Amino acid sequence: MADLLPKAWKSLWDVWDLRSFIFLSLFLQTLLVLVAPLRKKTSHGWIIVPLWSAYLLADWAANFAVGLIASSNSDPPTKDNSSTDYDLYAFWAPFLLVHLGGPDTITAFALEDNELWLRHLFGLLFQCIAVIYVFIQALPVKENLWIPTLLVFLSGIIKYAERTRSLYLASASSFRDSMLTEPDPGPNYAKLMDEYHSKKIARLPTRIEMLAEPDRVIKAANRFNKDDLTDLQVVQYAYRYFETFKGLVVGLIFSFRERNQSRDFFLARSAEDAFRVVEVELNFLYEVLFTKLPVVYDGLGYCCRCISSVAVIMSFVLFYYIDKENFQGFDVGVTYTLLLGAITLDVIAFAMLIFSDWTTVALRKSPDPDNSSTKSRSYRLRSWLLEIKTRKLNLSCFAVSLPIISRRWAETMSTYNLIYYCLNRRPRKRELIYDYMGLTTFLDEIWYVDCAGFDDKLRDFIFAELKGKSQMADDLETAREICSAKGEWVLRIKDYGRKELLPFVVDVDYDQSLLLWHIATDLCYNDKEDKPLNKDYRDIAKLISDYMIYLLVMQPNMMAAVAGIGLIRFRDTCAEASKFFKNSNVALPSNWFSSCFGRAMDPGVLQLACESILAVNTEVEPITIKGDRSKSVLFDAAILAHTLRKLPQKDTENGKVDKWFIISKVWVELLSFAATHIRSDSHAQQLSKGGDLITIVWLLMAHFGLGDQFQINEGHARAKLIVGK
Repeated sequence: MADLLPKAWKSLWDVWDLRSFIFLSLFLQTLLVLVAPLRKKTSHGWIIVPLWSAYLLADWAANFAVGLIASSNSDPPTKDNSSTDYDLYAFWAPFLLVHLGGPDTITAFALEDNELWLRHLFGLLFQCIAVIYVFIQALPVKENLWIPTLLVFLSGIIKYAERTRSLYLASASSFRDSMLTEPDPGPNYAKLMDEYHSKKIARLPTRIEMLAEPDRVIKAANRFNKDDLTDLQVVQYAYRYFETFKGLVVGLIFSFRERNQSRDFFLARSAEDAFRVVEVELNFLYEVLFTKLPVVYDGLGYCCRCISSVAVIMSFVLFYYIDKENFQGFDVGVTYTLLLGAITLDVIAFAMLIFSDWTTVALRKSPDPDNSSTKSRSYRLRSWLLEIKTRKLNLSCFAVSLPIISRRWAETMSTYNLIYYCLNRRPRKRELIYDYMGLTTFLDEIWYVDCAGFDDKLRDFIFAELKGKSQMADDLETAREICSAKGEWVLRIKDYGRKELLPFVVDVDYDQSLLLWHIATDLCYNDKEDKPLNKDYRDIAKLISDYMIYLLVMQPNMMAAVAGIGLIRFRDTCAEASKFFKNSNVALPSNWFSSCFGRAMDPGVLQLACESILAVNTEVEPITIKGDRSKSVLFDAAILAHTLRKLPQKDTENGKVDKWFIISKVWVELLSFAATHIRSDSHAQQLSKGGDLITIVWLLMAHFGLGDQFQINEGHARAKLIVGK
């Protein structure tokens, strides 16, 4: 059979295949080191997609290159490849083991990767065997390369072992086991009761009293700074509460004392400081689950990292002094590139470790409530590290501000609007093609999802709502009742509650309530006659409304625990809305661009569509006429919108309130319900995609003591047998 490729091409491939994959592997490692830290700060596809591709290709490229080296060593020497080339090939093989160990900045792309730690352990064993095989084949060599090769091999084993151990520690079972305390059998019940019984038989006055934990222990644990927090204190407090509450990810329960300590601290905080602490705390959680940092930051990790770096540097020095006359000049350049690349990546990793929050807490974990050490050299050092990391970089006479570098999460909210989607739906034929190719969700994310900034007004409003509820939740029963509310808690408040709105949250499922309030919010938002008392409440309600529908429609796996048949209701509602708009006088997009890409639309079309829905006579409930086969809630939402429009302005102790004040509070309650009822691993998964507002709300509610994870009422009392009066 004739060769498929010309001999010249085949010869060129034989020469460049290994070298190409060597460079590709090094490039992918560099890309992962530099880009991976950004994925916790942005959700943009232009970062996530290349990073995902590099993560998948990195192991494949290194494994393939090792296979090429093993294959080339088994071939007889030719004029293009002498026996001395095999010596360099054997020297290159351990570098690929270093690459397989991966950078510190990423060990897992998703939580599921952590569960594959055993596969990586076997991979470590087999790759070590492959490198040893290559080395043995090249043993009868004239050049003294075996010592540098062994040094790089040692570095590769350490790097690969670090990655495997990081995956193991971040796996669900290991992560849960690491937080379990020593078994607590409690007081010696049998011995105490024997003594109690014997004293009773002897007719001695005997009783058992429970001695509470000394006040000095509780007061010492509850000491904290009540002033505004510095950047250093934010990191220290975040680490303290990370150590306490990281068990939320695996569903552990907490004591009432831990609840009170956290609740008291966050009740004394401003919205800005509270969110800063939670954001840093989530960063610690991200690094535990998706990076090598927890493995590096211990005594053994420091030693291994030093040995690994020193081994590569010594290998470089030894190779520099080796006679290289028998090697091809280009291959010597490739070897120097691998050595310098490994050293450079180690330097970058070392710099990242220095400026990491883990270094800050390693110098001093506990914050000083009294600010008595603000003049110490250690304090200035830690503050300087954080200043460089989180603030503008002063370069000579100007400053450079890089938000994506300094921020802790994406600080954006993805939004999705049902009515806008119905007005801009793609043609049915085109939709069928996309469904067949599996591109519908991907294209919807591009064409129908917008991105809104997370501003201070929204942050302050959410914090005020959660803080107010926490102040009312002195006992666990009230806290659980607040967390289980889907809007009814707000609507029952005496000062401004509206009981006529209760059926739209109490008598419906949660996903149905989301769609009802989303459409009703849109209808009120696009009302020409609407004159809000406070435009901020109107904007907040609109933003949270579109954000929650984004979660319902575009994140169904995340919302599965609370959404029920949300997607079915959404599709039925969209079908009814599209049919209604088609039969009404609403002008749908007719040009090719708008029908295909869903972006060009007359601003007045959305308002006209909302007015058309409100103009429909809804005197009779839709279910009476249509039955319940269709799960559409379009005109049920219109009934809710009519009810909201009729709400009068009301005077309260804090001033006048209107429908937007109530709607915005209902939306925060709907957001809070989802935050506390979504699976905890879904929250953890979002950390690798730029973070999400609902995850921040989830952790903030836990710190406010709102949730059902606090189930230990008394854990530190002691029983004492008292004889006598």
